[in-house]
Amino acid sequence: MTQDPSSLDRRTFLQVAMAAGAAATLAPSVHAQAPQTQGPVLEEATLDQLQAGMTEGHWTAEQLVGACQARIAALDAAGPKLNAVLELNPDALALARALDAERQAGKVRGPLHGIPVLIKDNLETADRMKTTAGSLALADAPAPTQDATAVLRLRLAGAVILGKTNLSEWANFRSTHSSSGWSGRGGQTRNPYALDRTPSGSSSGSGVATSASLCAVAVGTETDGSIVSPSAACGLVGIKPTVGLVSRAGIIPISHTQDTAGPMARTVRDAAILLGALAGADPRDPATAQAQVQSDYTRFLHLDGLEGARLGVVTNLLGQQPHVDAVIRPALDLLKARGATLVEVELKTTPYDAAELDVLLYEFKTDLNAYLAGRGGAVKDLVSLMAYDDAHRDTEMPFFGQELLQQAQAKGPLTDPAYAKALAACAQARQDITGLLAQHQLQALVGPTGGTPWLIDLVNGDSGSGPSFSSPAAVGGCPHITVPAGFAFGLPVGLSFVAGPWQEPQLLTLAYAFEQYRNARRPPRFLPTAPLQA
Repeated sequence: MTQDPSSLDRRTFLQVAMAAGAAATLAPSVHAQAPQTQGPVLEEATLDQLQAGMTEGHWTAEQLVGACQARIAALDAAGPKLNAVLELNPDALALARALDAERQAGKVRGPLHGIPVLIKDNLETADRMKTTAGSLALADAPAPTQDATAVLRLRLAGAVILGKTNLSEWANFRSTHSSSGWSGRGGQTRNPYALDRTPSGSSSGSGVATSASLCAVAVGTETDGSIVSPSAACGLVGIKPTVGLVSRAGIIPISHTQDTAGPMARTVRDAAILLGALAGADPRDPATAQAQVQSDYTRFLHLDGLEGARLGVVTNLLGQQPHVDAVIRPALDLLKARGATLVEVELKTTPYDAAELDVLLYEFKTDLNAYLAGRGGAVKDLVSLMAYDDAHRDTEMPFFGQELLQQAQAKGPLTDPAYAKALAACAQARQDITGLLAQHQLQALVGPTGGTPWLIDLVNGDSGSGPSFSSPAAVGGCPHITVPAGFAFGLPVGLSFVAGPWQEPQLLTLAYAFEQYRNARRPPRFLPTAPLQA
């Protein structure tokens, strides 16, 4: 069991933070005491396998961190140059040694003890790493004074924060013609299945790093699609939780209505373990006050989880890309073969698009201004951020502009009647999902997560087409899980499960059973382009 951050008093919180900062002085000889029989094998390794290796003395957490750092150097900085990792934690090896010392003393915090985890560069860390949302405008800002609550929970669970991942700058809320996975600080992240294809975004680096086994698991964030889309594009399991299940405190914001952090992993079980570490109430985030948190999400993983299930197939997401349908239809047949009843339904996916954008623009202006004012430094608000970008066009805007920042700045305060009207229109999204579930007595809605990854185009920006299942759950604040379903021309295709608020356990049951029978995940080969032979 890990300690709930909501129970931490100020003194305990500071003790945890100080322990992380002082880890470089701890347990200098632990690595010499552990048995050495073989080195860690990272590719496609599960959390259970990595944990077993440490338990059985085959490797230490320090060796595991070192192996991840070496793989990052070989594949991310050199080799195919995935460009997924912005920065490595200079204290990672010391933190791992401290956790090895705990293990030697008989204390193991749980399934994440000693496990290297990468986090998106919009989660604050009170250490020697930067927190920038990919923007050079924050590269010299004062360091955060405390960890994001999600990061603190990871530390308490025994995870080693390995580093920060690249992302679509400002979580892809800067330009109307951006390239997913590009940031001024990190450049363009590349899909490990075909290097000329998008990793999608905005949690691009977290998706690519996990898919390429640069880390065990990673944390992404989503406002609309930013976990599930890169997860599907990179052949991963991604969980966009119910808004309020995971604290947003210490995460650079877009929207307090839709923002959430969540797991990105190679298996459903690994994602469930990571979700258990991240989820929990937090007085720093009022949205978590009503969170329905489970102590162990792995207990919902059942091989027979599809038997007797009633699932709504969102038919309007089919018929948009034939090669996606060619993967999804056999996946639906598998659901049925394993005991699920499939009911055809239609879910509106676009009627609140305009209202959603209005909500995000209003909330981004208010929430980011508050964040920047509290962070300190030269960039104090949205106006000074845009001024920075204008003054550094060669590094911040060589390919696309900041139209969304300008649109947000033009909005009024949250007392504006137009904001209230847009917010009311977006409330329909949750009703659309829960209404379909109730009407047809369904456990979940299913369909393709999105289209296949498109070619990277820094000149014209993203050109994705095909189905997109992200908006209803994102706007409605509902949980959404994507699972690998197969490949089209060597490019991953994901199957999505969506349900009502706090139904993560039900979705995990369904997703795990599907994953176990479909077994579609396969490691990337870092090809220069997709194999287009039919």
